[in-house]
Formats: sequence, structure tokens, C-alpha cells
Amino acid sequence: MTGSGDELVLIGRVGKPHGLRGAFFVEGASEDPARFVRGVSVLVDGVPLKIVDAKRGAGGRPVIQLDGAAARGALLQVPRAELPEPEDGSFYVFELIGLPVEEDGGRPLGNVQEVLPGLANDVLELDTGVLLPLVEDCVLSVDVPGRLIVVAPGFANPD
Repeated sequence: MTGSGDELVLIGRVGKPHGLRGAFFVEGASEDPARFVRGVSVLVDGVPLKIVDAKRGAGGRPVIQLDGAAARGALLQVPRAELPEPEDGSFYVFELIGLPVEEDGGRPLGNVQEVLPGLANDVLELDTGVLLPLVEDCVLSVDVPGRLIVVAPGFANPD
């Protein structure tokens, strides 16, 4: 993360077409329903476009139509500055990417490479291949400004 005000945050990708008027499913959509409503502007591969129609499709996935062309797979982003600040003790998932993770006691486990959605809970995938459940029993603290996640011993295999 750059920390700059012009940092872009991924909120989804242009998915398969829906209907004949240029609408499409949003793949990997942000869980914030306010991101995909009529009148909202998004950056499509860096180009600002406005949502002219929005609804929910199969499985509750967002279906949107833009006021311009968008290629399948194009990134849908918003400036970080447009997101509301998370509540105290909360964070955005994208803020975890790249953070170092260590066990309580100081043993380094790696850096967060991805946050995978799970059936019961999300999972932190580290660049070392370690998978950690994103639950209170495992994750003891998340310090985004201090750039550190501390987890309980026993969730990662010993060296």
C-alpha cells in the first residue's frame, strides 16, 4: 500500500454479459452494496464510468450497466479516499495484503499474500504457503498502521 490519497481499491471485475444492452455480472464484487448502485462512478481499467443501471442477478450477484464500454475482465476500482474509514478495531480485507504475520512470541510465519473466502470464515494465505483461519482464536491482533498481524501458537506447523 502506498498510503497516498490516489490509491485505487479493487471492488470487482467485469464478468459475463447479462442481457443484450451491455450489462454484466460483477465478478469478485465488494460486499458493500452501495458500490453498485445507479449513479455511482467507478474506474474501469482507470477510466471513470458511471453506473446507469444496477440490479441483482443469479445468486444475488450484482449486475450493472455502465455509460461506456467495459471489456470482460476489466478491473472495477474506486479511489481509497472514497471509502469510509473502518470502525475502530475493523479493517478492510485489502489492507491485510502484504502484512507480515508472526506467532505470539515473535516467530515469523510470512506475509499475507491473499485473503481467501471460506464457507465458515475467511483464510489468510501467506507467501510461505501457510493457511490461517481469520477467526479470533487464531488471529490475536491486526495492526494495519503498525503493519503486523499476530496469531496464536499452534495454527501453523512448527519449523
